[in-house]
Amino acid sequence: MRDNTVTQRGTMTGPGEPTEPIAPVGARSAAEPPVDTPVPDPGGWLGVVRTHLGFALVLLTAAVGILRITQYHWRQGAALIGAALVLAALFRAILPARPAGLLAVRGRPVDVFSYAGLGALMLFVALTIQGGPFG
Repeated sequence: MRDNTVTQRGTMTGPGEPTEPIAPVGARSAAEPPVDTPVPDPGGWLGVVRTHLGFALVLLTAAVGILRITQYHWRQGAALIGAALVLAALFRAILPARPAGLLAVRGRPVDVFSYAGLGALMLFVALTIQGGPFG
């Protein structure tokens, strides 16, 4: 009768062959970093600005649109808010998740579709409704 042992990698060893010790469940190997490894700093203030620049441009465009609405130029304001949403879709489509910053709310396809769809609808309404100043 043979005395076989199954190693950690699932290979069979015969009698007298060395076996690998099986690590306890949840044990970490020496190659893995510790769990509490700090996330590297993206570069101080410059890194923060770079991370949130896309969101800041979208927010600034929307704020100008809201300002135009409060000045009774609602079609211009609506068009600027629609443009801000299309800009958000563009930034979300081209930027990875970390530099997209606060524009990354859901998955990339859902974000891009939501921003672009709502922005296109707002632009359509602002550009096709008759009446009100737009010049």
